[in-house]
Amino acid sequence: MATTTITLDDTVKQETTEILDSLGLSLSGYFNLAARQLIIKRRIPFDIEAPDPAPNEATRRAMVAAEARELGIIPDDTPAFTDVDDLLAYLDEAQTCSS
Repeated sequence: MATTTITLDDTVKQETTEILDSLGLSLSGYFNLAARQLIIKRRIPFDIEAPDPAPNEATRRAMVAAEARELGIIPDDTPAFTDVDDLLAYLDEAQTCSS
């Protein structure tokens, strides 16, 4: 059996080891398991997800405004439409005004 060295952030190693201990697996056992699944499935054996990005300034402002409207703090002047023709007319008017 070959020895392989990997580098992990201290916090990642600690948290990973705690979880694996509760499952009865060692860190080495986990990496062997993941490697064997990679070989069997010919793909990474789990979904890779990016953390949700923090909202930017414009998004935070929109979220605050939406909550304020919902709570009745500011009036809700958002247009509402009952049919597509009304929506299209509104969009045409808005496009004409911005030109």
